Amino acid sequence: MKEIAKYEQAAATIKKAIEYSRLRASQAGNSELLSLYYGIGRYVSLNTRTGTWGTDAIRHISNKLQQQLPGLRGFSETNIKYMRLFYEKWFPVVNRQPMADDLEIDGKMLLSEIRQPTADVLDWKDFLSLSFSHHIEILTKTSSLEERLFYIHECAAHAWNKYTLRDYIKSNLYQNRGTAPNNFHQSIPDEKFVIKATMSFKDNYLLDFINIENIGEPEKDIDERVIENEIVRNIRDFIIRFGTDFIFMGNQYRIEYAEEEMFIDLLFFNRELNCMVAVELKTGQFKPIYLGQMNTYLSILDRTVKKPHENPSLGIILCKDMNKSFVDYVIRDFTKPMGVATYKTSKDMSEELKKALPDIEDLRRLLDNNSEF
Repeated sequence: MKEIAKYEQAAATIKKAIEYSRLRASQAGNSELLSLYYGIGRYVSLNTRTGTWGTDAIRHISNKLQQQLPGLRGFSETNIKYMRLFYEKWFPVVNRQPMADDLEIDGKMLLSEIRQPTADVLDWKDFLSLSFSHHIEILTKTSSLEERLFYIHECAAHAWNKYTLRDYIKSNLYQNRGTAPNNFHQSIPDEKFVIKATMSFKDNYLLDFINIENIGEPEKDIDERVIENEIVRNIRDFIIRFGTDFIFMGNQYRIEYAEEEMFIDLLFFNRELNCMVAVELKTGQFKPIYLGQMNTYLSILDRTVKKPHENPSLGIILCKDMNKSFVDYVIRDFTKPMGVATYKTSKDMSEELKKALPDIEDLRRLLDNNSEF
């Protein structure tokens, strides 16, 4: 009976916090709810992990809350355990003592604000913009802080709903991005921009909408311009594969400096990175001279085309093949931010791989649906 009385008291304490938080939430929005769940998670964690409460405590507390607040949602036994997880996963990052203006309910710190860490670990605006459901989806299906931060940022930047987020985590978006050889760390002084740039590109692109066999030319005669024309003809499909934040500026984009005229295969603007992205297409193995060519393009873009409020331009070289160790070695001495990736066309892919790929029409619909949120 003493245990039951203890749990009833705990439920009453949480009930007061919920009622007071509802009032504050009407004014403060999502951050108030996250603070409430964080505070409850702390309260539950400190009592369950130290053995103060018995093993059945959370179920008893949840049942009592349902009785005292009829129609209350979000405080099932499972969700209260999620609140504990939310606190325990983020406390090492937040890692602070209670502040003087934190609110106590019956002497328990249940409405402590989740304050931005002293260290610039994450984008606090992104963190607070996500719902608790989004956070739990990320916490239960990722394994590292870096992965959590990646999905928080992507979710906030693209306004993914919970189901879209779930699909991207299931497809392992984090592991499939940011692995292309690049010199971003050496050439970009802003660490946050380095992370965003690195995560914006893959090391291999499946351009399955390009079927060389249907172009009508022998494979030995296929050159960069043929691939480029196919990309331009299917530019929406290319952007779906490349990334939804890309805006197409043109192909064979003309730049000029000191009466020297040059043409960039494909030029994009990336809204998330706030910079131009030059893409050069190569049908063969990577060669070091491609880096010198791209370095020149980026210098001229930044001098003659870039707007004052934009970030420095980035370059991506798409090759049919490369030696990643060699590229990692030679790219680091260039001053302009560049990356090298490979691509496959429909002809290069096995039937098993083609079947495993999502249908391009499904990806179009996904892109259209995302734009609604």
